[in-house]
Amino acid sequence: MDIKAETTGVVLADGARVGDFIALLKPRVMSLVVFTGLAGLIAAPGHLHPFLAAVAVLCIAVSAGAAGAINMWYDRDIDAIMERTKSRPLPMGRVSPDEALSFGVTLTLFSVMLMGLAVNWTAAVLLAFASGFYVFVYTMWLKRSTPHNIVIGGAAGAFPPMIGWAAVTGSVDLQSSILFLIIFMWTPPHFWALALFREGDYAKAGVPMLPVVAGIAATKRQMLLYTLVLVPITLLPSVLGTAGIVYGLAATLLGLRFLHLAVKVLRDDGVRYAKQMFGFSIVYLFALFALLMLDRAPGVLSNLGFNGSMQIGLGG
Repeated sequence: MDIKAETTGVVLADGARVGDFIALLKPRVMSLVVFTGLAGLIAAPGHLHPFLAAVAVLCIAVSAGAAGAINMWYDRDIDAIMERTKSRPLPMGRVSPDEALSFGVTLTLFSVMLMGLAVNWTAAVLLAFASGFYVFVYTMWLKRSTPHNIVIGGAAGAFPPMIGWAAVTGSVDLQSSILFLIIFMWTPPHFWALALFREGDYAKAGVPMLPVVAGIAATKRQMLLYTLVLVPITLLPSVLGTAGIVYGLAATLLGLRFLHLAVKVLRDDGVRYAKQMFGFSIVYLFALFALLMLDRAPGVLSNLGFNGSMQIGLGG
């Protein structure tokens, strides 16, 4: 059955439209994107007028949501099969494919143009590249063709802090690249933890996630390997002067906990600890970027008796 074809001519119920279009934006995913983008903006050296900073964050949010809408448009066939996604607006017939695609493309163009005209074109180009990478490289190519879909495709979700940084500085440098790298290396263990306890869903939909193709044991080993590489990378903002010693100490403790969970997942006969690791992975990333912002925010930590400018290694 061609679900894409069957959902094309659905008549929409007006009462459900607002909520359905909001759902197309993937609000939960968008919240993480906005948060890390804001962190990059706050951590960046220099100053951006508060109104322009708000515009930059809005553009990041709208672009992320637009990419999510296009992703739902393209994946509506497999979304209808998977338990986790079958109640989304397109599989349920509450939004037509043409509307979803138009919605996503319009918002993408709006966000990129607004970022370029109001903030700077470096940030706008990064925003456009991140959106295009998510739609064309991850969604349309990698997701259905290789178990490395998340490893490579995860780059799309790693751009927001770099975009926020570029909104302030107009450039890309080593410090913003490290923020990108943190999310890039975090994505595989985060998503594979989900894939472990949703393995049947992905197998039914024919999506070659690592547990489906390589097996659960191999996936657990890869999760531990990526976590071992990730934890030292999360400490680099303190080494490079992007953040201070408070961030460095907290990142160490959080990283050890994440590593501990990865070891528990490896030793677990089932997927019980995979669910725990998946939940903590979201808290972990939010906490890292929240600490990054707090460590850079003037006066916040000084009220607690810390000096946010105390830094390890290369000050700056």
